[in-house]
Amino acid sequence: MTKKIILGIVLLLIAIQFIRIDKVNPSVDKSKDFITLTNPSEEVRAILVTSCYDCHSHETHYPWYSNVAPMSWLMKDHVNDGRKHLNFSIWGDYTEKKQKHKLEECVDEVKAGEMPLKGYTLLHEHTALNADQQEKITSWIAESIKPKK
Repeated sequence: MTKKIILGIVLLLIAIQFIRIDKVNPSVDKSKDFITLTNPSEEVRAILVTSCYDCHSHETHYPWYSNVAPMSWLMKDHVNDGRKHLNFSIWGDYTEKKQKHKLEECVDEVKAGEMPLKGYTLLHEHTALNADQQEKITSWIAESIKPKK
């Protein structure tokens, strides 16, 4: 009986490998991209690309495990959800009010340690933000949303 259960699980794991995710990124219009439009320092740009852009832009890099179900499904769900909440690739399409609100949310989530997601940083240690990086990114954002005089 145990052998049949194990065999069933193995066959199921093999079968689900045929259910593939779409890993084609939408095209990127750089004229609408957050980095292009806001022109952050090289240091802030590097933080954004390393820690944010994989889930919050159309420039997602899919690692090897994105080919293995059910991890691939979880990753695709996270990317879709991340893009739905904030997509740096279509920043230019957001209204000024929406841009400001999204940046305020970014500051709150980074300061609270909620972004990048813990599950993501477990697999991608280099994306975790240290205190200095958190300060740099939140200070830059806070400065950029101040009313212009």
